[in-house]
Amino acid sequence: MSFTRSKIICTIGPATSSIAMLRKLHKAGMNVVRINMSHATHRSAASIISKINKINTEMNGLSQQIGILLDTQGPEIRTGDTSLPIELKVGDQVTLTVRDQVDVETSSIKVNYKDLVHSVDVGSRVSVDNGLINFKVLSKDSDTLLCKVLHGGKLGSKRHVNLPGVRINLPSITHKDIQDINFGIKHDVDFIAASFVRNANDLEILGDILKKKKSSAKIIAKIENQEGLDNIDEICQSAWGVMVARGDLGIETSLTDLPNIQRNIMFACAKWGKRSIVATHLLESMINNPTPTRAEVTDIANAIYEGADAVMLSGETSIGQYPTDCVEFLKSISYRTEKFKTLEYEKNLTTNSDWEYIAVAAKNLAESIDADGIIAVTRTGSTAYYISNAKPKGIPVFSFTNNKITLKQLSLIGSTLSFYIPRLNDHDKTLKKVESVLKQYYDNKKNLKFIMVSGIFSEDHSEAMQIINF
Repeated sequence: MSFTRSKIICTIGPATSSIAMLRKLHKAGMNVVRINMSHATHRSAASIISKINKINTEMNGLSQQIGILLDTQGPEIRTGDTSLPIELKVGDQVTLTVRDQVDVETSSIKVNYKDLVHSVDVGSRVSVDNGLINFKVLSKDSDTLLCKVLHGGKLGSKRHVNLPGVRINLPSITHKDIQDINFGIKHDVDFIAASFVRNANDLEILGDILKKKKSSAKIIAKIENQEGLDNIDEICQSAWGVMVARGDLGIETSLTDLPNIQRNIMFACAKWGKRSIVATHLLESMINNPTPTRAEVTDIANAIYEGADAVMLSGETSIGQYPTDCVEFLKSISYRTEKFKTLEYEKNLTTNSDWEYIAVAAKNLAESIDADGIIAVTRTGSTAYYISNAKPKGIPVFSFTNNKITLKQLSLIGSTLSFYIPRLNDHDKTLKKVESVLKQYYDNKKNLKFIMVSGIFSEDHSEAMQIINF
């Protein structure tokens, strides 16, 4: 498969936790693994991280490093435990309660949110299990809600509860999240996702923890409710990247407006030059089926049209029957879509600095001379970020760095293929190493043309960009 701009994130679970399966996923096109701390334990997460580190260590110079994304649970509301699923039928009346002593199998459904009764009004909707089960509030007293079942089904233990349109009075980062974040820092994960981000202030606690621990992990803000959507510009300015978490967004906001919501978030990411991830239900049917639906293929293509840096698989790769096939389909859809699309989103990029102008100029020049690629020499990754933000059409960005942390974090940057060079202090030696790697990448093809962008070897911007021929 030829070069694709969009990266692929795979959630790892029972179906894919072996090192053999992780290798297969990487070979198929996986760039980043996601560890979902809503389900993973520290022990299982440490095992996955160890296996990824082993795979990364084994790779040669032309194999891309796999990044690690730790996804925090966030301030979730859930139902209580039950040994057997509760059968709920349309029209039934049930009570939701915050009382700890309630036996959920014989009376009310326990909900672990003490402000539940005070938060919702009579006539409001309560959604459970990702919107599969829905209740209408008929009346309430001091600690219970009397509800009518609008959409029924079997309710199991600890199912996720949504209160559409209600601001949840819970901390943005819970005690469990802090423990998980410290675990991730200890194991040098590359990205940490904050769940249910409502505003820029929600990211401050995570940022302070990372700063205190001197961690270089990048912050991904998950947009999952209307408040986060309303504050998308300030969130984009505070986060390194943004995830369109369509599962909760489709419940917390209008489901029929979800395509427009996704597009607004993607425009904001392009405007502020931040990484963008589209997640949830991309290939949901492939959890049990070997091929996707036509609607799923179209949905993925639209995310690519919108300029997504990455698309993310959840149940498809964590518990699905066809995880490798899912990655291969994503890779193929990305390749064909990127060949066809016109990237209108590049027009929305805010260009305020000299380096942003240089990146856009490099992209335009590379496209005009039909270059084989753009070379970015970078220590921190910033040069590669700027060029990726310009969204070069079908042209890979070959990033060379002497920082192994930067090397892995480049795994989530659209258009970028990253390589490690031990030293960058000598221009001629660096150029020879770059030439060697690229000739190997292109199987010693002759007359290769590249645009090279580097701030390391030049003191003034006029020398930062040049045409290189191999």
